[in-house]
Amino acid sequence: MALADSGQDAKRRARLPVGDVLLSAVAAVSWAFIAMAGVAALGLHLLEADTAASLGPMTAAVVALAAGGRVTPSGDVSAFGIEGAQADAAIDIAPLGVGLVGALAISWFFLRSLRAAGVEVAPGELLARAGTVVALFVAMMGGLAWAGHDVITIDGSQLGLDKIPGGGDKLPGGIADKLPGGIGDALPDRIGDLVDAKASVGFTVETVPSLLGAAAFVVGVLVIALLASRRTPLPRVLAPLNRTVRPAASALVAVLLMAVVAGLAAAAYAAIGDDHPKRIAGAALLGAPNGVWLGIPLGLFVPWDGKATGELAKLLPDPLDELLRVSSDEPMTLGRLAELDGRVWLLGVAAAVMMLLAGVLTAVRSPVTKGVLGFAGRCALRLGGVTALALPLLVWLTGVSAGASLSVLGFDAFGAGIELHGQIGMAVLLGAAWGAGAGALGAVLAYVTGAARAAPPGDGTVGAAGPYRPSSPYRPANPDTNPYLRPYDP
Repeated sequence: MALADSGQDAKRRARLPVGDVLLSAVAAVSWAFIAMAGVAALGLHLLEADTAASLGPMTAAVVALAAGGRVTPSGDVSAFGIEGAQADAAIDIAPLGVGLVGALAISWFFLRSLRAAGVEVAPGELLARAGTVVALFVAMMGGLAWAGHDVITIDGSQLGLDKIPGGGDKLPGGIADKLPGGIGDALPDRIGDLVDAKASVGFTVETVPSLLGAAAFVVGVLVIALLASRRTPLPRVLAPLNRTVRPAASALVAVLLMAVVAGLAAAAYAAIGDDHPKRIAGAALLGAPNGVWLGIPLGLFVPWDGKATGELAKLLPDPLDELLRVSSDEPMTLGRLAELDGRVWLLGVAAAVMMLLAGVLTAVRSPVTKGVLGFAGRCALRLGGVTALALPLLVWLTGVSAGASLSVLGFDAFGAGIELHGQIGMAVLLGAAWGAGAGALGAVLAYVTGAARAAPPGDGTVGAAGPYRPSSPYRPANPDTNPYLRPYDP
């Protein structure tokens, strides 16, 4: 029976299930975009953004941003007879709430399709499934680039100013005669100019950068999903990842998702007593991971460089806005924020507890093959390496760059901007240090409490393929009760 099963697995690995590959890829990409569009549309509606423009193109633009695309806003203002007034804006921020929903949908369908391959998946099948998902996702992004553009036009003639008694040539009730300095004589002309004023603000999804960003997004999602899944089969050459990388990667991904859930719960609590609960809910749907994953590196003492000017600075939470307004020359750190509000130290405590939990989960999911010191050293090395890669990724994902300016004939009339970027080099070093410390301490706690499990017989590889191996007997072999063990006596 075992040999027959091995032969069937070998035949299955020899042929590529083309139909199953296509169906699983279509399901993964379709449900991912449906989930992303639903979250984006609901968030924009709760923020009342659909009162200013069409919800469809805005949803497409937000989904494109979340999936690694690039959106370019632009505008044109013509008022008081002056031509050439330009309103420019630049946005470089990804709504991670939308992107996270899409990443979870892609990961779930992709991993389930691989689990049907048995204890081992052929490298060709893995590449075919991943490549099909990437190709379909990029194709869908091309559709968003076509749909994600719109223009909002404000026409002065729709304001009703041309319906002022007197036809707009003079002010009613003799008001013009009562205004000093000849203002009354000039004001009707200015109102007439305002009637002709028009303002348009548009946004466009850039095609080529969005396609490249979408490809990078989905490839990154698939790689992280494979590394964080402990039950999905891998090719034989990648089997060592089961015991070296996957325990730490799955533990870190689990605590990061738990942090997002905690952030959503905090937003729900804040919305209960707020005057605008819908706005809080909409902002949480779109950007809860942005705030949570920005706070984790900050709580682990990663320094950030940033500045905030104009009205956009009011969008930052306290005391971050105050610090960036007062001094933007020095890096923003947890200590500097705590000088303005001592409660900020709780962020550091929460980040440290999160890392310790990741260390315990890494130890629980790793086999114990030697003494406690060797076990702690291996867990420290594995979690330290994974965190050294994950923390810079969080810093890069949560970076913010937003600016807006209005200039008329070369004269700057209005300016606002936010720049906030973490230091990648320090994130690598601190990620390695925090991961190693949390891995070692978590391993000791799991070993002492008995939560760590012993290594399975053999090489300890989870899910390794090979011939049939019978399980260990429950009692020693006894020739008196087992006739097959008795010596043959002709």
